[in-house]
Amino acid sequence: MKKAIFILGPTAVGKTYFSVKLAKEIGGEIISADSVQIYKGLDIGSAKVTEAEMQGVKHYAIDILEPEQEFSVYEFVQYTKQKIDEILKKGKVPIIVGGTALYVKALTLGYNFGGVETDKKLRNELEILAKEKGNDHLFEMLKEKNMEMAEKTDKFNTIRLVRALEIALSHGEKAKSEVDIDSLVIALVRDRQKLYADINRRVDIMLENGLVDEVKGLMQRGLTLENQSMKAIDYKEVYAYLKGEYDYDKMVELLKQHSRNYAKRQLTFLRGMENVNYIDTEDREKAFEKLCKLVEKWK
Repeated sequence: MKKAIFILGPTAVGKTYFSVKLAKEIGGEIISADSVQIYKGLDIGSAKVTEAEMQGVKHYAIDILEPEQEFSVYEFVQYTKQKIDEILKKGKVPIIVGGTALYVKALTLGYNFGGVETDKKLRNELEILAKEKGNDHLFEMLKEKNMEMAEKTDKFNTIRLVRALEIALSHGEKAKSEVDIDSLVIALVRDRQKLYADINRRVDIMLENGLVDEVKGLMQRGLTLENQSMKAIDYKEVYAYLKGEYDYDKMVELLKQHSRNYAKRQLTFLRGMENVNYIDTEDREKAFEKLCKLVEKWK
């Protein structure tokens, strides 16, 4: 089986710091398991790792998509397994870092996906057909092939309509990820109240660094909440503010509240996993020592 280290944990707990430090220590390369950092231009709100923070360590799954594109869990699994193979062939250690629960679950526990594997050739043909003949034509095709799916699909949403028809025109068998990774799973944690305080500070820093302008630029590019990228925490709240749904103070309140709620969900997910090694990051030096000991024992 492929061997890989997972460094998981809630937002603002220090995953970037510890993963980079560990990679330099053991000769590792990092694959991000963050569903927002995959997008170009979504930098501030995703707390995207910077080149300075990378310290020369090779990172994957950062800035690999335009914000208009979609990226399924299935596609993430295929991408990550390919990168794990590439890293192992170099004689280096794959370190998967992030907090997107579905991504981690699919790799460590296996996952039954909601649709068939992406057929890029078929999808391209359907997208061309949508441009030439319109969504109504595709919707009629979908109704003829699978009325139940048609009833659940918004015919005005071209992306979802194309995907639904892609599934309907295939055999409809669900794709499943197999667990073929021998993983060391490490969860970084810290005192809940201190973590929440750090999350609140992070939101303030994001706003100081231009989060509102970042979202404004994405909106000027034509992105809306119909886009997968814009549904992310920090982006959807600023989007609503810029649309006039509430004032600036309410936006800040929601940014902090939703980020804390997300951290809580991440911790709940970790507690539901088996064979997780928890490390408290309050004392970073001791935490890193414990991290290195766990890795050395596992190797």
